[in-house]
Amino acid sequence: MAKIKPFKGIRPPKKIVEQLACLPYDVMNSNEARKMAEGNPYTLLHITKAEIDFPEGTDEHSEEVYQKSLSNFKAFQKEGYLVQDEEEMYYIYAQTMDGKTQYGLVAGAATEDYLKGIIKKHELTRPDKEEDRMVNIRVNKANIEPVFFAYPAVHDIDKIVHSVVHGKAPEYDFVSEDGFGHHFWVIDDRNMIERITDLFETKVPYTYVADGHHRTAAAALVGKEFRENNPNHTGQEEYNYFLAVHFPDNQLRIIDYNRVVKDLNGMGKESFLEKIREHFDVECKGAELFKPTELHEFSMYLDGEWYCLHAKPHTYDDNDPIGVLDVTILTNTILAPILDIQDLRRSKRIDFVGGIRGVGELKKRVDSGDHKVAFALFPVSMSQLIAIADSGNIMPPKTTWFEPKLRSGLVIHSLED
Repeated sequence: MAKIKPFKGIRPPKKIVEQLACLPYDVMNSNEARKMAEGNPYTLLHITKAEIDFPEGTDEHSEEVYQKSLSNFKAFQKEGYLVQDEEEMYYIYAQTMDGKTQYGLVAGAATEDYLKGIIKKHELTRPDKEEDRMVNIRVNKANIEPVFFAYPAVHDIDKIVHSVVHGKAPEYDFVSEDGFGHHFWVIDDRNMIERITDLFETKVPYTYVADGHHRTAAAALVGKEFRENNPNHTGQEEYNYFLAVHFPDNQLRIIDYNRVVKDLNGMGKESFLEKIREHFDVECKGAELFKPTELHEFSMYLDGEWYCLHAKPHTYDDNDPIGVLDVTILTNTILAPILDIQDLRRSKRIDFVGGIRGVGELKKRVDSGDHKVAFALFPVSMSQLIAIADSGNIMPPKTTWFEPKLRSGLVIHSLED
């Protein structure tokens, strides 16, 4: 069963929370971060992307950048931009997009749960990306940014969250520049805190990494390091937990993650379409934007026209949690055999576009001449994600896109007691 704990969060005062909170470190490059931080001394980017405080071209993985992150973290606390709560508490972080709000419980997730597989993952991680965040955590002795977890919804937990949300004013409540609402409550009632802890230990068998696999792996591995390096380890130390926002699975929606390809592998349009028809029923939709509306239906944009592609039954296996995925169908029938894109993680001929940008972004990229063809997919469901994680399988690269992204900086978890 899943183990969580309350913690003494390090948080910004209300008056600067909008300026301090920022997008996760991995959704922007250094130059984009510089522009976001311009004229804003409060933004957490000075800690999560500390290379912005150095000249352009500075190696973001250099020791001086990591040390700058630490000095900025200390300075933020000295200046009162970040203040630690005096008592261990849980928090609720809610996000609103398109009129729909999802409510997450902010808690310390157990490192041991990750190592034992109680916290389940569905993506592979790269050691170089893990190490980057591990250094940041080691240096700051804190989880600066949260990870995004899902868990099987529990009615009694929902009732507690509902009572807090409707029983007291939020600590923070603002709309970020992208139009998403962010709402944050503090749970300081001791009986309620004990009840939440008990409910997770008795009602939640597993939790699932929805977004932030590298941050999760890094946080758990640093916690393991701290444990191994402490001869007086008791299991009660703060480093045995890391910062996670836990959302009920029935509140989450996965957005499509689409593909754009730079060329047709030397083929002409008609030859390409002829090969596709071996695996799909193809219908030309003309110039009007077209988005798939069900599983095994794809939209393709090529040479100024949209096409509806219906996968033929032989292209997927309903009994295989990976083989039934539309990303698998597209890879096995078009990307690999026809376009000769064999490694989605490393190929320079393919790019990936989050569905939050809409199919209009796919059209734009093809019309610009930078890409030749685009594919939009119907999004994976939470039930598919959980089934794959439960089976021990790994999803193909770039399968899921969650939105809104968690804002970093609403609360930080210190690894020091």
